[in-house]
Amino acid sequence: MQQNSTLKKLSEILHISVSTVSRALKNHPDISEETKKKVKELAAALEYEPNSYAIHLRNNTSNILGILVPSVDNFFYDSFIAAVEQEARQMQYSVLIMQSGESMEAEMANLKVMKNNRIAGVFVSLTTETDSIAHFLKLQDQNIPVLFFDRVPNYESCNKICLADRPAARIAAEAIISKQKKNVLALFGHPNLTISQKRHSSFSETFKSLSPDAKLTNDFPLDMHDAKRMTNEALDKPDRPDAVFCMGDLILIGAMQAIHERGLRVPEDIAIISISNGFIPTLYNPRITYVETSGYKLGKLAFKRMMSCLSGNTFLQELTVDSMLVEGGSL
Repeated sequence: MQQNSTLKKLSEILHISVSTVSRALKNHPDISEETKKKVKELAAALEYEPNSYAIHLRNNTSNILGILVPSVDNFFYDSFIAAVEQEARQMQYSVLIMQSGESMEAEMANLKVMKNNRIAGVFVSLTTETDSIAHFLKLQDQNIPVLFFDRVPNYESCNKICLADRPAARIAAEAIISKQKKNVLALFGHPNLTISQKRHSSFSETFKSLSPDAKLTNDFPLDMHDAKRMTNEALDKPDRPDAVFCMGDLILIGAMQAIHERGLRVPEDIAIISISNGFIPTLYNPRITYVETSGYKLGKLAFKRMMSCLSGNTFLQELTVDSMLVEGGSL
């Protein structure tokens, strides 16, 4: 929609030059206070707004930040996006949100759209298919900050904002061991993801160190339905598990579906613990004990780091958000 209240229109009404109007709106010291007042009052009356697209095109800059995630239908990413959007609004930035659908091809196409929209910087959580980050490194070479979060690459020369994946898995393992559980089903995420690999190794190492006699069955469901199927398969065995560990919220939902459909009591018949953003565990009775990995806290830290990058602090850095155990009644 074409803007009616242009600088030219303001200048015609006030009988002053366009450059004087422009400088008055920017509080230029060469313009008298009286003129500034007249220009600003008229601009307000006519609801004048500067053409931000033209300004950014002229300056080769943007006030748009991109967020690229595998899926927006996820409480963790939802809370991350909410945190970034809150901070961005205060700093006069807009946010362009796109999802990859676990497809590297879609990820690359979305990144192209973001680039065409002249994004100032982008937050990325990688897909399960992403085996190269060359397309992101090209953005960095063009001085567009790329900040990887949650699902980050096995590559040192990039900015990463991570959850404390290894400590989170260790805390969960220690909580299970403290309850003297001896037959544990541990459900992790996609095996290609570094987040799954870190949590799996830490969880297994903790059991090997602190409870070497316990039986630990590890599996890697790809989604909620996989988690339900794998939980049912474990429960069908004569020596069914006495505890289930879930690496994330969707895995927790799948495991709990299997447990509820069998009429098992938690924690009397089977114990359960999850790594979670915090909302899903509150939906069950008793509430699920979980290790907090907050998408909201991660979003706040990620935005702070992005602003630092945009201000010229381009050194590469990996930052983490600490985890803590939140007691429920499921363990």
